[in-house]
Amino acid sequence: MPSFDIVSEVDMQEVRNAVDQANREAATRFDFKNTDSTIELGDGALILRSSTPDRLRALHQVLEEKLVRRGVSLKALEDERIEEASKGSARQRVRIRAGLSADHARQINKFIKGLGLKGVSSQTQGAQIRVTGKKRDDLQAVIASCKQEDFGIPLQFENFRD
Repeated sequence: MPSFDIVSEVDMQEVRNAVDQANREAATRFDFKNTDSTIELGDGALILRSSTPDRLRALHQVLEEKLVRRGVSLKALEDERIEEASKGSARQRVRIRAGLSADHARQINKFIKGLGLKGVSSQTQGAQIRVTGKKRDDLQAVIASCKQEDFGIPLQFENFRD
């Protein structure tokens, strides 16, 4: 019986490369001169620091450009509010969402069941959803429908077995 898995993962090596590129660009660009703008990659989050909230937003934009260029979906980022840091500088924490939460898994399962495809079933298995069906064409229709729907997180379709 054909099946595939729906997962939501982020390639942390690509995120690390994008952060390095953004830091390098911030160090060389004229508009970031003397602003002490940096991006740190922490445990499941990015911490952006700059002298003013305006420069912080510009740094965030540079980071987004580098992430998109490296193929990392911006849906995986969750911005928190900009905080006041020491000496009047600004700081922002950006969480990296990886894995399917229980709410997202429930929402995706409900969506797949709502498609009404005969012989297609889905079940949550930890941080992934296994979709099985009788026909390969039905599974491809599920993939196409899930790609069109916006669940607020990046989805990847892996482990397709015939």
